[in-house]
Amino acid sequence: MNTATRKPRRWWRWVLELLLIVAVVLLVRAWLARDLAQGPAPEIEANLLDGSPVSLADYADRPMLLHFWATWCPICRLEEGEIMRLSRSHPVLTVAMQSGSPSEVDAHLTERERELDVVNDPDGALAHRYGVRAVPSTFIIDRDGQIVFRKQGYAPPLELRLRLWLARWL
Repeated sequence: MNTATRKPRRWWRWVLELLLIVAVVLLVRAWLARDLAQGPAPEIEANLLDGSPVSLADYADRPMLLHFWATWCPICRLEEGEIMRLSRSHPVLTVAMQSGSPSEVDAHLTERERELDVVNDPDGALAHRYGVRAVPSTFIIDRDGQIVFRKQGYAPPLELRLRLWLARWL
């Protein structure tokens, strides 16, 4: 009888511990994103690495992902493949923050066999407008130009896909 009463308590303890862990993770994520831009997305008018002009207005027909990364960032390297795969089905613009000259960023992408729309931000001015202090930082901007999601740090691929889908339908 003593064992029967312990099992439910152990199960509830695991549930409570899991809820506590989830709460701590969510609080840390919110704290990390506290300085990131919110509301209307600051305008971007720049050139891609190939020299072609780009602006947020080019992506106004549906929600888009704006991803700040750096060549020297190990977490960014971990995400590169998924960001590229995501760009095949969703509008994606990436910003290489403080990663050197356009030719250095292009060499990094070529070496890693990545094809992305990339704006070079060698001095971090564009990142500063978005409140980005660390990479990776990711924003989802809806068709009205409003930031509907922002995150600093690793963003799981499924979460990004789900948030892009939600931004399209909500």
